[in-house]
Amino acid sequence: MSYEEEFKRLVDIVGRLRQECPWDRAQTHESLRQSFIEETYEAIEAIDHHHWEELRDELGDVLLHIALQTAIAEEQKEFTLDEVIHHINEKLIRRHPHVFGELPSIDLPTQKKNWEKIKLSEGRTSVVEGVPSDMPALLQALRLQEKAGRVGFDWDNAGEVWKKVREEVEELQAAAAGGDQKRTEEEFGDLLFSLVNYARFLHIDPEHALRNTSKKFVRRFNYIERRLQDQGKDIYATTLAELDTLWNEAKKEE
Repeated sequence: MSYEEEFKRLVDIVGRLRQECPWDRAQTHESLRQSFIEETYEAIEAIDHHHWEELRDELGDVLLHIALQTAIAEEQKEFTLDEVIHHINEKLIRRHPHVFGELPSIDLPTQKKNWEKIKLSEGRTSVVEGVPSDMPALLQALRLQEKAGRVGFDWDNAGEVWKKVREEVEELQAAAAGGDQKRTEEEFGDLLFSLVNYARFLHIDPEHALRNTSKKFVRRFNYIERRLQDQGKDIYATTLAELDTLWNEAKKEE
């Protein structure tokens, strides 16, 4: 079958499930929200591990959610699948005038600036509009900074950003020493925001970097647990000094 035929087959299958399967029939836009997010993260994990067959399967799950969300919308007379596809086609053409229009070829920085200008012409009222509030906080901060940077509201270089990071560290320490919990939380947020800015200037994805560090922590902690199990020791009865020694062993193993 062609991909057009397979896609129609998927839509028909989802339509039948909405009619005959109790679980599928009970779903709403809201009930599918969390699993939609989870399927997306599973696709991202497959990309991170270069598991391409797994990515194929996970993209299928994401496509299923798109078909199911659209089926629900059609039943409730909200919008149709044809409208979804038409809208994205028109938007891609409209936002790429250097490809589909008469504008000359442009470099990447200019394209990003034009992209934001086009968004504003489409009805947005702010340059920083369009960043989802439920997006992971580090990624959200990165996207806001990128958008502001495209209109010139940005630091000149990484050195300036690093000075700001050190300034925020001092302000956090002062707030913590003063015992003001609300101010301490605010200053902690300011420090994280500045670190995201620094990561941006270093061309680092802060969300990806922190995720990798978390994975590294789990890997090293699992090493500690295995070593203690091999020694017949209870982790709850192990001293901090012993745990630190095993932690350093784990680092050397890597």
